[in-house]
Amino acid sequence: MVKSPRPPRLPSILPRSTARVSGFLDHGRAQLAVQTKRVASQVDGGAQVQQVLNIECLRDFLTPPLLSVRFRYGGAPQSLTLKLPVTINKFFQPTEMAAQDFFQRWKQLSLPQQEAQKIFKANHPMDAEVTKAKLLGFGSALLDNVDPNPENFVGAGIIQTKALQVGCLLRLEPNAQAQMYRLTLRTSKEPVSRHLCELLAQQF
Repeated sequence: MVKSPRPPRLPSILPRSTARVSGFLDHGRAQLAVQTKRVASQVDGGAQVQQVLNIECLRDFLTPPLLSVRFRYGGAPQSLTLKLPVTINKFFQPTEMAAQDFFQRWKQLSLPQQEAQKIFKANHPMDAEVTKAKLLGFGSALLDNVDPNPENFVGAGIIQTKALQVGCLLRLEPNAQAQMYRLTLRTSKEPVSRHLCELLAQQF
């Protein structure tokens, strides 16, 4: 289980007067199991209410869960829909492996549908330490002395779901001169490869 890293806070969306609030979480019942703690149904002006969510991944998913917040203000019903910051990489378990094991597994995931690759322009300054921090923050383990090119980054992890485990390998190749990256993801499930590739590329 993981907790949503940035639970929505009602003060940013509610007026500064008393309001009655109810919520409905559309989390894709087949993919995620969500437990919520009960909060007060009435929020006073200027008060803060934090909703904590415990989320278990049942199977891989592509769309973040939505929280629909309904409240009455001045007697009139209001409604807002919030996209929660919960993506599939939140369920990454970093995996350490030796270079020989990495390349053996890389070759095993050689079917075209198991690989996703993206070549893109850098949107931020290309700094090796920042890149390491972003990859670790994404959830993957960073594997040292694996890639023949020391400028490249190699990682491994497992997406933990209740239904199955999805092994993931990644390789990030920066080209400082051209200010470009080539990102390659290989996983045991096609939609996960494409989705993780898109999510990670947004970091750079």
